[in-house]
Amino acid sequence: MAAPVPPGAPRPGANSQQPPSPRNVNPNYQTNPNSLADNMQNLNLNRPVSMPNSGPRPSPFGQQPPFPQSGGSAGFPGALPPMARPGPPPGMMGRPAVPPTGPPQSALPANVPPGRPLGPPPGHSSPFGSRPPPGSLSSSTGGAVLPSSGFPSSGAPSGGVAPPMPGARPNVFMSSPPLTGPTGPAAPLSSAPAGPLSNGPPAIVSGALPGAPLFPLAPSASQPPVGPPPTMMSARAPAQAPTMRSVLGSPAVTSPPVQPMPSASPFSAVPQARPPPPGSPYGPQTWPMQPQQGAQAPPIPGSTQAQPPRMFGMPQPPTNQAMTTIPPAMGQPGAPLSGPSKIDPNQIPRPIPSSSPIVYETRQGNSANPPPPATSDYIVRDTGNCSPRYMRCTINQIPCTADLLTTSSMQLALLVQPMALPHPSEDPIQVVDFGESGPVRCSRCKGYINPFMKFIDQGRKFICNLCGFTDETPRDYHCNLGPDGRRRDADERPELCRGAVEFVASKEYMVRDPMPAVYFFLIDVSMNAIQTGATAAACSAINQVISDLPEGPRTLVGIATFDSTIHFYNLKRALQQPLMLIVPDIQDVYTPLETDVIVQLSECRQHLELLLENIPTMFQSSTTAESCFGAAIKASYLAMKSTGGKLLVFQSVMPSVGIGALSSREAEGRTNISAGEKEAHKLLLPADKILKTMAIEFAEYQVCVDVFVTTQTYVDIASISVIPRTTGGQVYYYYPFSAVSDSAKLYNDLRWNITRPQGFEAVMRVRCSQGIQVQDYSGNFCKRIPTDIDLPGIDCDKCMLVTLKHDDKLQDGSECAFQCALLYTTVYGQRRIRVTNLSLPCTNMLSNLFRSADLDTQFACLLKRAAIEIPTSPLVQVREQVTNLCINILFSYRKFCATVSSSGQLILPEALKLLPLYTLALIKSTGLRNDGRIDDRSFWFNYVSSLSTPLAVPLVYPRMFAIHNLSTKEEDESVLPPIIPLSSEHVSDDGIYFLENGEDALIYFGSSVDSSILQQLFGFTSVDEAPSQFVIQQYDNPLSKKFNDVVNVVRRQRCSYLRLTLCKKGDPSGMLFFSCMVEDKNASGPSYVEFLVHIHRQIQMKMS
Repeated sequence: MAAPVPPGAPRPGANSQQPPSPRNVNPNYQTNPNSLADNMQNLNLNRPVSMPNSGPRPSPFGQQPPFPQSGGSAGFPGALPPMARPGPPPGMMGRPAVPPTGPPQSALPANVPPGRPLGPPPGHSSPFGSRPPPGSLSSSTGGAVLPSSGFPSSGAPSGGVAPPMPGARPNVFMSSPPLTGPTGPAAPLSSAPAGPLSNGPPAIVSGALPGAPLFPLAPSASQPPVGPPPTMMSARAPAQAPTMRSVLGSPAVTSPPVQPMPSASPFSAVPQARPPPPGSPYGPQTWPMQPQQGAQAPPIPGSTQAQPPRMFGMPQPPTNQAMTTIPPAMGQPGAPLSGPSKIDPNQIPRPIPSSSPIVYETRQGNSANPPPPATSDYIVRDTGNCSPRYMRCTINQIPCTADLLTTSSMQLALLVQPMALPHPSEDPIQVVDFGESGPVRCSRCKGYINPFMKFIDQGRKFICNLCGFTDETPRDYHCNLGPDGRRRDADERPELCRGAVEFVASKEYMVRDPMPAVYFFLIDVSMNAIQTGATAAACSAINQVISDLPEGPRTLVGIATFDSTIHFYNLKRALQQPLMLIVPDIQDVYTPLETDVIVQLSECRQHLELLLENIPTMFQSSTTAESCFGAAIKASYLAMKSTGGKLLVFQSVMPSVGIGALSSREAEGRTNISAGEKEAHKLLLPADKILKTMAIEFAEYQVCVDVFVTTQTYVDIASISVIPRTTGGQVYYYYPFSAVSDSAKLYNDLRWNITRPQGFEAVMRVRCSQGIQVQDYSGNFCKRIPTDIDLPGIDCDKCMLVTLKHDDKLQDGSECAFQCALLYTTVYGQRRIRVTNLSLPCTNMLSNLFRSADLDTQFACLLKRAAIEIPTSPLVQVREQVTNLCINILFSYRKFCATVSSSGQLILPEALKLLPLYTLALIKSTGLRNDGRIDDRSFWFNYVSSLSTPLAVPLVYPRMFAIHNLSTKEEDESVLPPIIPLSSEHVSDDGIYFLENGEDALIYFGSSVDSSILQQLFGFTSVDEAPSQFVIQQYDNPLSKKFNDVVNVVRRQRCSYLRLTLCKKGDPSGMLFFSCMVEDKNASGPSYVEFLVHIHRQIQMKMS
């Protein structure tokens, strides 16, 4: 067993009186119920300069104590006291409470308040219950026919979208490559994802908002700072539409009531087949209609469109499909796209936010409930299947045969995020200890005991639900069966009644003693890094997060710097000051004095802090421009090889000397693209195999590498990123780096990286029941054998795509089971096995597949597959594959499941009606556009590889809010204003808009904004005075306070600090903003209306 944590090992935040947690509580969970409250008080962003408790204005590096104290009601997004510095993330949590082995003592530095708690304070409602989930959207076409109106619908004016400004930050908001033309040729995508299935009213299923709420404040996990790293977003779990009742709207008036599917509804509040009553908290908000639509019926609550008058004899549309009417002239194959299509842009499917959070029971009456949308706000009650945050399937009914799956064109895959943050109101995962014998397992397939294993012969034997083998029940685990055939103790044993449990691993699961928590910081001190302020920003951030590292003798740290040589530092306490040890040989590297380079944090904290303060001045006159990045990480790895651990690298320039040196390929890349060169995508592959070989060796010795790229030039992320991707780490990208505006994000990203729930030296495997097998895994890991993936580091943000295939027929009416097992070491040195189970019904009916498709998961799968293709295929081909996949899914539904045959209608399955919108958004995204920088595109597909399901949609279809009129929303309890469709017709010249995609945020102001509003929000009166480097502040007025509250809520939901950029009309930054208006026609592709017409035409051609 893992060595117990010695006394004095508690997190800095632990209360000194806190009793040891009981045996069955996961140490990754904090036990103090008030901890959220304290957290919220200590962590709030952007306190106004004038506020009483605000400290002095932050230096550019935000060096003051990470937690300015403040009163204020904690835990409630709307009531956050603003904070003085850009630094600490609002929702950030203290480290998880200490494991059971020793009473924690408080070891807080003076500036950190004790006991950072975890739930909302007594008397406050949970931050999650208090507002509609910002993200969840159901789509607006609840199963109705879209009227064709006489107005030209080419969508909105295109807003003059132009390519991003030359120095623009790459990021997810860049202009994209043109689609092959609305009628471009089609090449099938190898496998297709599908959408969610709903048994309830269709409107519920359909879509989810780009902005999924994330739950940084999970009781179970260390609290996320509001600023996790970019690629880390994977922490949230996906979800699918709760199919029990129309939480998000209702079918259009003239359609018949929805026939609920047989499964009973876990949500008893509203009868299934009716639209929500007026005033119901679940009535979704509708988009305002255009003024010219006066003649049409008003929208029904919950459906955002009016139903056109029906012609005699026209069949009622089935309630699980949505239709868009396209007039025959437009719909005929070959008809030119030039004339105005008669689709009214206000009536096409769009995401609409749901309101209150719902309670979702994973199973009911012995059958699985389809999950709510991943981007919605929901609270899970685990009743046998695990929470959809941990594992969700692209289709919530499994096709019985491979042929049925092929006919649907959808993709069958799981998205697995084993350490996802739970919602604060959910129960923590129970920890079960079977002692020396270890958990009960099937002796044939090695599957772990779970609620779907069936006990027979008075409980003396059990049948494995994965392979069907019958095993003897261990004698000490025997229990008699009750009259219902279940064990009498089933409800008392978490492993027999819960879909997710954690087992304490016995000795047989350990090859060596559990590793200590090792953190090694490697800092670029080349001339460029020093001059841009990147070195000082990195040193400042590390200095502030030292107090967040786990306490106790098991925590070891080391530090090194590099330019054209490598400099280690001996941090032994006996020395008067840290001693620099230089390694000049960068071809055949070594580590000096291995034992003294990595030392116990408790022994060297003062030396470390002193050193970090001095590094920027020690190298300030350096003229060395070279960087030996490859040699430096190799030398650091050699120092960590005996233990493993986290290597955090701060890199500012391209590796130019020593092992793995690179040469600039970017200029070559630009000419290739402009010359229409077919090989341009090869620049997105690593330059050579040297770094990949090193990465595989790092993974073998459990070294996880994260790289923070703080640069103003090309650094060849395609080559560098191989190391984090293979070792379970990630790339953070700050381009162009600004010491003024990016230091706070760097600090928040680093802090979230080390405080979020995570594990070391992990191995993961997914097992399926007979008839289905795992085809492939994709994500950030190293794979040595086909069945398992090795994860030197795993955290709550990392998500893996597991592609499935049939190897036999399944029986209609039976259930198909999936089990993910993750063996890992906690930061306190305990070995654990986290097991998540999901059992879904099998079906022979194609219509059931479309009804149970999970839109968010289907889209996340499509996004990840496109990202895998980008480095190996020309962009035109990838865009074509993505479009064809969407067309094939909709064609299959039209041909085999739709009941209406009028050729003038585009018929969409209710569950997937937003698929065309999201597909168009993907085609126009940074990764698939021709005009992006090579590094931006490399970062984009690296970010996507471990991205969680709730963040997939917002990445390509961001959320946009108007912030110039926030003060008028007094009566609205939600902090977040209504979401606006991404079309320039919704952007007025006198407005200010906030657009965020989970990683970056743009603030756009038109040319005629009221100067008093600018003064209140930003402190300047004219658009021309807007600074190029922006740091948000809070001024003493209600509008500024509301705007800061909005930014803080979004940062907490996203678990990301969000980089803010100001954009003005007529400027390259304004073009960057308009390139995000994915519903407009622009250089990257057609408008949304034109894209629907194109899809409709392709389907008609296939039909004929």
